[in-house]
Amino acid sequence: MTARIYRPARTATQSGTARTKKWVLDYFPDSAREVDPLMGWTSSDDTQAQVRLRFDTKEEALDYARDHGIEAVVTEPKERKPNVRPGGYGENFATNRRAVWTH
Repeated sequence: MTARIYRPARTATQSGTARTKKWVLDYFPDSAREVDPLMGWTSSDDTQAQVRLRFDTKEEALDYARDHGIEAVVTEPKERKPNVRPGGYGENFATNRRAVWTH
């Protein structure tokens, strides 16, 4: 069994960082998904694809994988770049602007 250990990124539609703090262990699929000809549903006989384990730290996830004989591939997260633009949206309408702002 081979698994991937990673810390999920935030969703593209949300600015919050919920569900991005914990580390996740996902198994790589052993077999391809198949389309049911009658209903059109996708299915697989691989039950490990349904398992997703969450851990507080990367070390806990690696220890679990080592204890259970799972080959793990660790993907390090990319850190967010801080916003370097001073101010914010309200700065566009400040009364003490140095330059004229027009549409």
